[in-house]
Amino acid sequence: MATYKKKGLKRKASNTVTNQSTTAEVFDTLDQSASTTEKIVAKYQNFIVGGVITIVIMVLGFLGYSSLVLEPNSEEANNELFTAQTYFSQALNDNEKSDSLFLLSLNGGNGKYGFLDIIENYSGTNASQLSYYSAGMAYYNLNDFENAIKYLKYFDSEDDVLKSLALGGIGDSFAELDQLDDALSYYELAFKVSNNNFTAPKFLLKAANTASVLKQNSLAKKYYNSILEDFPKSSESFYIDIQIEKNSSK
Repeated sequence: MATYKKKGLKRKASNTVTNQSTTAEVFDTLDQSASTTEKIVAKYQNFIVGGVITIVIMVLGFLGYSSLVLEPNSEEANNELFTAQTYFSQALNDNEKSDSLFLLSLNGGNGKYGFLDIIENYSGTNASQLSYYSAGMAYYNLNDFENAIKYLKYFDSEDDVLKSLALGGIGDSFAELDQLDDALSYYELAFKVSNNNFTAPKFLLKAANTASVLKQNSLAKKYYNSILEDFPKSSESFYIDIQIEKNSSK
């Protein structure tokens, strides 16, 4: 697994990477219903990148207030972040222009900074930290999974839900790179860091499915049962019996 040093982080030219992973084919066998085949990563991608937008908007007010008191550059940084995040949100809702909009969110446009500029010019601010997350998810959507991992690893937050989403995003990126052992490790971190009904069952399911693919059947069964016992009302619990049966038959 590659490691990334924080010192000397350089802006990298943003090019859409067109990697294709065999992991999607592997996950095709782990469908949650008997009649429909869906890829696990694809199924939850919108949850990862869409859910964070709502959360970011909710916390920006508090973060902005805190930053204005404690950090002299925070107001300017938050203004720049708003524009970059707007491009990011538009990218999620415009399939035809998504790549160009994600690139604008990273590099900026119309005289405004993108996430990479905010990271470089407003180090230490809350806006910079949120930019690490959003930059990572922008790279993920551009299929540049190595950069997604690099930037998500720099993200740090006291919000356990955001932290869980970032760790899950790293797991998804490793899965796309077909590094399933690493993916499993980060899915486990993701559900352990925030034991809530919003993220925990989703990353438990990803961890269970990945463990099943890796032939770690006892671990997969443990996580499937954890969903049933700890999150019985979650959508992930609906087809767990089918998943357990598939896992047991291997």
